[in-house]
Amino acid sequence: MTEWWRESVVYQVYPRSFQDSNGDGIGDLEGIISRLDYLNDGTPRSLGVDAIWLSPTFPSPMADFGYDVADYCDVHPDFGTLATMDRLVTEAHRRGIRVLLDWVPNHTSDRHPWFLESRSSRDNPRRDWYVWRDPAPDGGPPNNWLSVFGGPAWTFDPATGQYYLHSFLKEQPDLNWRNPDVERAMLDTLRFWFERGIDGFRIDVIGRILKHPELPDNPENPEWRPGDRERFRQLSVYNHNYPDVFDAVKRIRRVFDAYEGRVAVGEVFGTPEEIARFYGEPGEPGLHLAFNFHFIHERGHEITPWQAPVLRRIIAAAEATVPAFSQPCYALNNHDRSRFVTRHNHDGLGAVRARAAALLLLGLRATPFVYYGEEIGMADVDISPERQQDPARFRSIGRDPERTPMQWDASPGRGFTTGEPWLPFGPLSPNVAEQDGDPGSLLSLYRDAIWTRKAQPSLHRGRLEELRCDDRVVGWVRRAEGSSPVLVAINTSSEPAIVSLPFDAGTVLICTERGRDGQTVRAALELPPLGAAWVQASA
Repeated sequence: MTEWWRESVVYQVYPRSFQDSNGDGIGDLEGIISRLDYLNDGTPRSLGVDAIWLSPTFPSPMADFGYDVADYCDVHPDFGTLATMDRLVTEAHRRGIRVLLDWVPNHTSDRHPWFLESRSSRDNPRRDWYVWRDPAPDGGPPNNWLSVFGGPAWTFDPATGQYYLHSFLKEQPDLNWRNPDVERAMLDTLRFWFERGIDGFRIDVIGRILKHPELPDNPENPEWRPGDRERFRQLSVYNHNYPDVFDAVKRIRRVFDAYEGRVAVGEVFGTPEEIARFYGEPGEPGLHLAFNFHFIHERGHEITPWQAPVLRRIIAAAEATVPAFSQPCYALNNHDRSRFVTRHNHDGLGAVRARAAALLLLGLRATPFVYYGEEIGMADVDISPERQQDPARFRSIGRDPERTPMQWDASPGRGFTTGEPWLPFGPLSPNVAEQDGDPGSLLSLYRDAIWTRKAQPSLHRGRLEELRCDDRVVGWVRRAEGSSPVLVAINTSSEPAIVSLPFDAGTVLICTERGRDGQTVRAALELPPLGAAWVQASA
C-alpha cells in the first residue's frame, strides 16, 4: 500500500530516552529493537502502532541533542551503528512497523565538514553553502532577525570578517538553500536512507529553509509585551514560511515519489491556511502530511485550552483548509512541548483529561502521532538545575521535563537502564508494568482505541461530519462506505453531558468509563465529566 500513512498511527521515539541496552544511561537503537514487540507484536496485547519516528540519530556534537547534524549519512555512536540501524529497520518491518527518521534541512552543526570548509575562507568553494553577510555599518549584525532560542540570529566570525546566520543556536548555522549545490547534496542524503529501507522522514522546521533573498529586517510585533518570549518581539515574515519555501517543498517531494511508499511529514507552524500550503496542489504535491500543533499551541506559546468550542474550531479549520487529496496530521505531545497531562493539570485532573484526549486524537480524520510515554500518562518532570541538559533553557524555556526516560516499571532504573540515566526519572508511577494488566488503565485505553481504529473502516478512513453539540462537548461522526458510522464525543466540562445520537441506536465501542464497552445506547449518549466515547451505529 503506497499511501499506508493514511490509516496509520505513528509513535514518536526520543531515542535517548526510550530504552538503554548497555547501561550508559542513554537510550539506543538496540534498546528500541528490544521494545518493538511492545509497540506492535501483531496482537492487541501490544500498542499496535503502524510506524515509529525516531528523533535525530545522526552523528552530532549534541549542542541541540541531534538537531545539530555533523553527518547526515551515519549513526551517532551513542545510539549504535549503521548496521544497528539496518537491523532495526529489518526487525520493525518484520512486525509491520515502518520507520521514519528525522531530517534537519535548515541547518547543520558548526562541526559539519561543509561548515568547516565554508568558514575557512571567503574564497572556499563551500563559502556560499551557508548564509554569510558583511556587518552592518555600525559593525553589528546584518539585520534584526532573532534566534528561536533568543538573541541575535547572527554570529560574527573574526577570521573572515563576516557574520553567519543561525536560526537556532550559534552551533547550528543555516544552510543556503538558494545554492543549487546545497539542495542537491541535501536531497542525496534522503536517497542514501531510502536505499537502506527507511520509509520516510519527519522534516524539521521546513518552513525556514528559504528566506527573503535580500534579508530585510523583520517588523516589530505590536502585540509583544514584556515577559513574552524574546523571539516573539518581531514578526518573522522574511525568514519563516517565505513563499519560496513552497516550491522547494515540491522539489523535495519528488525525491520521495521516486521511492514507493515513502512519506514526508513536515514540522510546520502557522495559520490553518499556511499549514495547508505545505501540502501543495493536485499534480504538484508538497508534503504528504503537515503537522498541525494547534491542540498544543494555537497562538504563539499560549496553551490551547481544553474547551469544546476551541477544539471544534481547530478541527473545523483543518477540515476546511487541508487539500482533499490528503488529510490533517495531529499531535498532543512532542519533544519540544510540555506534556498534555501537565499542561491540563491546573485542577489535578490532567490524567482524567488524558483519557478523553486519547479518544479525540485517535478518532479524528487524520494521521495521529503519539509521543513515547503518552500512552501511560507520563507528565513533565521537575529537574534540578544541575541535572538540566537542554541549551534552550538559557534564553527560553528548557525542554528537559518532557524528555525524561520512559518508565517501563517501578525498579530503580525504571526498566530503562542499569546505570545513571541522562535525565532523572519522574515518580515511580505511572509506568508500563503497573498498567499492563489493568483493563481500566490509560495504556489499555490506548491499546483498545488503536486496535479498534484498525478494525473500523469508518475510523481509519472515513470522512468526518461535525456534530452539533453544546459548548461542553465536541463531537463528530466518521462515515465510510460499506461500514457502520461511528460517533466520537468528547465532554470537556466538569459536568455530565448528554449527546443526541445521529442514528437510532448504537453500541459503545470504547469509553473512558470502565465497564461501558458493548453497552447499547438509544437516542442519546450520557458522558461523564471529562469523559469521551466512540459509539457505532447498530446495523
